[in-house]
Amino acid sequence: MNDTAQKLIDEAGKLIVNAGYNGFSYADLAELLGIRKPSIHHHFPAKADLVVAVVERQRAAIRAQIEALESGAPDAMRQLLAYVDYWKRCIKDQSAPFCLAGVLAVELPGLPPQVGAAVQGHFNDLGTWLERVMALGVEEGTIRLELEPKTSSQFFQTTIYGAMVMARAYDDPAKFNVIVDAFLNRMRTDGQ
Repeated sequence: MNDTAQKLIDEAGKLIVNAGYNGFSYADLAELLGIRKPSIHHHFPAKADLVVAVVERQRAAIRAQIEALESGAPDAMRQLLAYVDYWKRCIKDQSAPFCLAGVLAVELPGLPPQVGAAVQGHFNDLGTWLERVMALGVEEGTIRLELEPKTSSQFFQTTIYGAMVMARAYDDPAKFNVIVDAFLNRMRTDGQ
């Protein structure tokens, strides 16, 4: 992929996080990058093509982060804490104040099918990893679950994304921390 396509993906990702799928146009991108709209269409014939590329790049990055977590911090609770700490940093410094797939998930009923499939793929990837981590934590004795790992992983995802909404709604990153930390404390076996 060439430099222009990468810049388009970068800028589209930022616009999606701030305004959603319907909150930006190729005209916005052309103005931001100082290029003409036909140049954008050359790389991404339709907006859906661009947004799928944005989501798929994000999915690839998350899969790489998961792989690094699993190899670098085999303890399940440490993996969860590293994931949560990533979001705490991103929300606090506004480098990624909200998950791109989370923004798009809210718009899912109105999205083109290929974008919806990419967004659902993100949540499937994350859910599969979280289920694996939850099962590992129970096996290790580092995580206490009230329900089986699959449902617990869905509760965890719901907590993370709900906490993002609260932090954004109140323009207060600390809301994310309070909500997620309270949830994690219910799962910890070490009493911290």
